[in-house]
Amino acid sequence: MWLPEQTDHLTRARVVRRFPQSLESTPPPFVQHAIEGIVALLTGEARDLTDVRLDLGSVPSFHQRVYDVARQIKPGTTLSYGEVAARVGEPDSARAVGQALGRNPIPIIVPCHRVLAANGGTGGFSAPGGTATKLRLLAIEGARLL
Repeated sequence: MWLPEQTDHLTRARVVRRFPQSLESTPPPFVQHAIEGIVALLTGEARDLTDVRLDLGSVPSFHQRVYDVARQIKPGTTLSYGEVAARVGEPDSARAVGQALGRNPIPIIVPCHRVLAANGGTGGFSAPGGTATKLRLLAIEGARLL
C-alpha cells in the first residue's frame, strides 16, 4: 500500500527506491483530481472518490470484485469482511476478502479501511501504522465503531 510516510522527504525517498528512474512532475488533471479528493477526505470532508478512474487490469478478478464493493462503502460507514464476501457472491470467502484487501494497491481510493471484522473489531491493516492508521482514517470520516 502506498500511503504517505511521515514526511514528504520520506515519501519521495520510498518512491525513488521503488522507481529509480522516476522524475517528479506536475500531475495530469485526472491525477490532480484524485489527489484533491484524497486530501479532502483526509481533512474530514465526506468526499466520494468513486469517480476516480482506476487501472486494475493486472489485479486478479476476485480482487477487482472486492475492490468494487469496497469502493461503494461511503465515508463514515463500514462493512464486515463477511458482508463484502456476500456482496461479491462468495459468502464463505471472508478470509480471501481480507487477503485481497491486504494487497490493495490503491488505498483511500479503494477504501479497505472501511472493512472490519465481524465482531466490529478492526481486523488487519497492512498500510504503514497498521490498525492505528485504519482507526485514524475511520475517525476522520466519522465512522462509528462498536
